[in-house]
Amino acid sequence: MIPKNFNFKRFVVITLLTSIWINISEVFRYFMFVMPRVKSFFDDKPGVADMDFGIFAIWGFWDTLLTGVLVFVFWLYSRFFGNSNRSVLISGTIVWLAIFVIFWVATANMGLAAWKILWITLPLSWFEMVVGAWIASKLYKKYDND
Repeated sequence: MIPKNFNFKRFVVITLLTSIWINISEVFRYFMFVMPRVKSFFDDKPGVADMDFGIFAIWGFWDTLLTGVLVFVFWLYSRFFGNSNRSVLISGTIVWLAIFVIFWVATANMGLAAWKILWITLPLSWFEMVVGAWIASKLYKKYDND
């Protein structure tokens, strides 16, 4: 069982370790699936969906923030319902719904991406969040036994 008191230092360590997976997954999904489709959607206009160091740095910040939200929601959920596979699945799904589903539906709704991209990005991002919650689960179990 995860302790009732929030340990900020443990949270930061678990967030940083979990963010390794989140960053790898985000970069893979973007370069392999999202970028080519977004470029195609905009008829390969120059500058659309390109990546440079500045954007990559912002992306790293975004991924770390996303991971912090995921780790906190997992901690909060498992605080009351225990550190289990069910907690992993539910907390990962909650974060996925609140961030990725809203983002991609809004992006497609505004005409900034094709609706069919959701069939690729949403399942992959859900997998990313559930695996991230699983990593947080294992790390909380490890550090809580010290």
